[in-house]
Amino acid sequence: MTNKTDNPTEKTQAPKKSIAREYTEAILIALLLALLIRTFIVQAFKIPSGSMKKTLLIGDHILVSKFSYGTHIPNEIPFINVKLFDDIVLFSKVPQRGDIIVFKFPKDETRDFIKRVIGLPGDLLEVKRQKVYINNKPYQDTHARHTDSPSDSPLVPRDDFGPILVPDDHVFVMGDNRENSQDSRYWGYLNVKKIRGKAQIIYWSWDRIKSWVRFERFGKILK
Repeated sequence: MTNKTDNPTEKTQAPKKSIAREYTEAILIALLLALLIRTFIVQAFKIPSGSMKKTLLIGDHILVSKFSYGTHIPNEIPFINVKLFDDIVLFSKVPQRGDIIVFKFPKDETRDFIKRVIGLPGDLLEVKRQKVYINNKPYQDTHARHTDSPSDSPLVPRDDFGPILVPDDHVFVMGDNRENSQDSRYWGYLNVKKIRGKAQIIYWSWDRIKSWVRFERFGKILK
């Protein structure tokens, strides 16, 4: 009588993946991670205009925190800005006065704008001869940049505006470059659900006039 023994060399091996399949899986995982980071953690933006000069210059590239004011439920098809349903924000927070924010432009949500938060919900806000007043007190607006003298025309809201009461769940935003900014003085309040995130840092900057890198702006914390 003989005993049957297992041959230690006989082991079941999983079939090897092809190189093409391994590369495909790695690319898909990388794309998924990039999408998750872009949606929930941080997103890069480029500054196309001078409305925030001199805080931000044309050609600055910035990183924006996506969770500073709550968690946005994805409602757009990535990269083509096709909206599927209304904005939903979990654990929503109102920005602080002075925050620099990126948001969906209320008149065209396929475009992103960047401005500074000036008025908060419940604020009584007024602009008199370019000077901002909040709750009947002058606002220490250290970031404001003026390139023109105050206009005497009643048709120009940029220099004389209000008084207005900022409603709940909305903020009043303005560009630092006051005479060259399309902001809440022209199109109204911003719903906090439209905020994409808080601008944090400049990671790259290109001077298109000089065709050269602005190395001195790398790593600048935005405030």
